[in-house]
Amino acid sequence: MPKLTIDGLEIEVAPGTSVLQACEQLGIEVPRFCYHERLSVPANCRMCLVEMEKAPKPIASCAMPAGDGMVIRTNTETVHKARRGVMEFLLINHPLDCPICDQGGECDLQDQAMAYGFDRGRYTEAKRAVKDKNMGPLIKTIMTRCIHCTRCIRFMDEIAGVPELGAVGRGEHMEITNFIEKGIASELSGNLADVCPVGALTHKPYAFTARPWELRKTESIDVLDAVGSNIRIDSRGAEVLRIEPRLNEDVNEEWLADKSRYAYDGLKRQRLDRPYVRIDGTLRAVTWAEAFNAIRARLEGVAGTKVAAIAGDLVDVEATLALKDLMGALGSANLDCRQDGARFDVSAPAGWRFNTGIAGIEKADVILLVGTHPRWEAPLVNARIRKRYLLGALKVGVIGEARDHTYPATHLGTDPATLAALAEGSHPFAEVLRGAKTPMLILGTGAVARPDGLAVHGLARRVAEAFAMVREDWNGFNLLHTAAGRVGALEVGFLPGPGGRDVHGILDGCASGDVEVVYLLGADEIPAETLGKAFVIYQGHHGDRGAHRADVILPGAAYTEKNATYVNTEGRAQHARMAAFPVGEAREDWKIVRALSEVLGVRLPYDTLQQLRRRLAEASPVFRAVDRLSPAEWVPFGGDGAVDAAPFASPVANYYMTDPISRASVTMARCTDELLAGKRPVGMAAE
Repeated sequence: MPKLTIDGLEIEVAPGTSVLQACEQLGIEVPRFCYHERLSVPANCRMCLVEMEKAPKPIASCAMPAGDGMVIRTNTETVHKARRGVMEFLLINHPLDCPICDQGGECDLQDQAMAYGFDRGRYTEAKRAVKDKNMGPLIKTIMTRCIHCTRCIRFMDEIAGVPELGAVGRGEHMEITNFIEKGIASELSGNLADVCPVGALTHKPYAFTARPWELRKTESIDVLDAVGSNIRIDSRGAEVLRIEPRLNEDVNEEWLADKSRYAYDGLKRQRLDRPYVRIDGTLRAVTWAEAFNAIRARLEGVAGTKVAAIAGDLVDVEATLALKDLMGALGSANLDCRQDGARFDVSAPAGWRFNTGIAGIEKADVILLVGTHPRWEAPLVNARIRKRYLLGALKVGVIGEARDHTYPATHLGTDPATLAALAEGSHPFAEVLRGAKTPMLILGTGAVARPDGLAVHGLARRVAEAFAMVREDWNGFNLLHTAAGRVGALEVGFLPGPGGRDVHGILDGCASGDVEVVYLLGADEIPAETLGKAFVIYQGHHGDRGAHRADVILPGAAYTEKNATYVNTEGRAQHARMAAFPVGEAREDWKIVRALSEVLGVRLPYDTLQQLRRRLAEASPVFRAVDRLSPAEWVPFGGDGAVDAAPFASPVANYYMTDPISRASVTMARCTDELLAGKRPVGMAAE
């Protein structure tokens, strides 16, 4: 291990560590623009110059590997002069836009010009001007501000895997461009504004909205997919103005998917802000007491076997558990959290968790994707697979739709027959799996949301066992969920009880009249016509599909408006925190269920969030280890029945509109129109 001296301090570093990284380990700040910890090193901004003993001139510390016996100085007059010179050149053509720039207050160029720059400018010639580029509905460009750090190009090439940006021209005629004037077709494009160190690339939906010092910042969790990305919600008053990623190496690193970042404007539209009751065929606004009394009147004399509940995709665990307890008190075992109709064995947690963990993808050497398109279902999981591909020696096989995954993949087939051939060992890809040291299987919910889902689940388990994917030190079987509320609901057992009905049984009961009352807790993907003449109670935050069919509407709080717990696809419990108060008369979901239980005469035994979370801890060990993974015991699961010949299909038909919030978002509507027009796979309908 090389040992070097920096500013008189001796340090030993790992081989391959750069001088800049060694300085950082000692707490010595070195300015930089082009260097980014997660991108390749171009060494083109020269801001990180330091002095090295016996070198004829200052060196770029980001590109110089630390060597044994090196003597580095970062605080000499030579270094200061070099940095001032570099900064002066960077500012030659930079416009004086700080008062109107959205990057103001968060700009690396501002900060470093103040700390390391020259105290005056000597350039009197006219500044150059560069034409702005069209990068779609999410990224706003002011290319005259660009300093050619190339972070954006490297991000698109390396992290996003969509090489749509590049540099053309030379010298002062060089420009960063997307070659063809069209929007950037990537689900991670919003991160471009994060990696840009100046105001050349900013968030178009946020343009001229607020200054960073005006915003209240709340650390929370994203719920628009099942990854559980760590986010920071920036709000002013009662309005959410921006959502930014928060660092979590085990989940989302420092990136965020576009839908999670930009769909926040849907929180302002089509909101349910007061209770409603359907009177003479029309929904009319009422008080909470009147809404509860209408529910009590309809439930009076109805047997528990004729009552059912379905939990939706964005529901927090506290509300799910409260509704489960309420249904149990009413004598109903008809409850399910799989509103998409997925049929998989729920007896073993190992069968419905992402067992390797998202970070565990980086250890795999062969990955088998079954009935999933992670680029749309979980963009940050897809980014991890691409990251693993860039490390080398990764083979990816796909059973399902042939799509662009942003990394090379071998298309093996489209239907369960290919999976069965793998389980038997007769498929050529079986040899690849046999030779793998850490093979991984990722099963999508689209593969089990079909009549033969239980058999497909069992087939996938047999493949995992046949190729040693499950060992004492490694569990490579993963089920990739798309709903943030699904795994938490499974953990608390929001599933059919003895003799109870699942989603299919509930809908059949509605059609036959055997189910008279249905409680939809944020369940918006249930077709209205399948509910028959049942009395529908809808609790949620948007006037979406569920509310249109409801007989009683109870307005709940969105994920930015409550303190709640969510469990991501890998079984990691995380706490979301309130950034704004619920709109109008809306309330937190568990409080609504608790208040309703009292009116119905079956009072639930908790009055505070702390009491309810103690009940959660009793329900599953997952809630006793917040932000940690609890390994699940591997036991046999799945069915052995025949499988259908129908090809696998992803459950996501439009990445930008998958839930009530994104469907209400104007920004997501623009993305759908501009980025997906004419690009849907054959047979894929628009939302």
